Amino acid sequence: MLRKTFLLVACVTLVVSPCFGQQWAAKMFQTTDHDFGTVARGSKAEFNFTLSNLYIDDVHIVTAYSSCGCTSIEVVKPTLKTYEEGAIRAVFNTPTFLGSRSATITVIIDKPMPAEILLHVRGVIRGDVVFEPGSVQLGDVELGTPVERKVRVNRSGWGDWQITEVKSSNPHISAKVVNTSRQNGWTTADLSVTLGKDAPAGYLQDHLLLVTSEGQSIQMPLAVEGRVVASLAVSPSSLFMGVVHPGQEVTKSLIVKGGRPFKVLSVACEDKAFKFTATGNEAKMVHVIPVTFLAGNTEGKVTKTIRIVTDLNQASPELSAYAVISAQTAANEK
Repeated sequence: MLRKTFLLVACVTLVVSPCFGQQWAAKMFQTTDHDFGTVARGSKAEFNFTLSNLYIDDVHIVTAYSSCGCTSIEVVKPTLKTYEEGAIRAVFNTPTFLGSRSATITVIIDKPMPAEILLHVRGVIRGDVVFEPGSVQLGDVELGTPVERKVRVNRSGWGDWQITEVKSSNPHISAKVVNTSRQNGWTTADLSVTLGKDAPAGYLQDHLLLVTSEGQSIQMPLAVEGRVVASLAVSPSSLFMGVVHPGQEVTKSLIVKGGRPFKVLSVACEDKAFKFTATGNEAKMVHVIPVTFLAGNTEGKVTKTIRIVTDLNQASPELSAYAVISAQTAANEK
């Protein structure tokens, strides 16, 4: 009897321990530290601390705040269900702060149990370099269409300062210096930023790195954002069927939209646990496709690919469909 009581107390202590709370919550974050590096005054400098709910219970973020006004905070998605992703967005306030800056971000979680996570950001905001505009905004770009944007880089100070190289981690985004002039202590460089016609559909959140005559150790990021839009769009982009118990059947819907009327020829998945209801042979701009999932007896996460074939002359859209099979769900329903 004494041993059972001791084990019970030990378990309770483990659950409410702050140290334990930090561990389960910290595991959800991909990283807890970010260096913005050296950034230009007025440039767009943001970073998403991505987290994913690894647990069956919902995770709820009460708030997040910064220790320094140089960094603003946004909770992108306060409530996360199983395997849903969210983010704590940190925005470096480059228009109003200069010099070396750092901040500690405190994230408060109250569900499924209390936890407090500390995130860290730092960087150097230059006062002598300004981007106009502060980022490259491509907007919505039709698939297969190249786009060009201009950015002016102004630098105050004497000397033979110049941009020697522009690096891109995205093979579809490139940039070059098209003009450089010097006058009255100012150096002005004009950049031409191009999105190639082969860029795939989806959101763009990338950076160009500007290398100057100051050396490779100082590389200033220039944010590039936009969205390449296909003539077909599927919503949601990934389909979560929910947390289900073995043998349970659940149905969700996919919405397929086109720029002109089209027919859905087939919807397929390599796993026979996923079934689809035919939408008919009618050509229309919006199709609603019911998807039914029948859970098997093996617990765990099930992730499969759904492929949609239409009569439009373009690649067939694909998306991930997933579910979590758990006997615990069944027990909780009793």
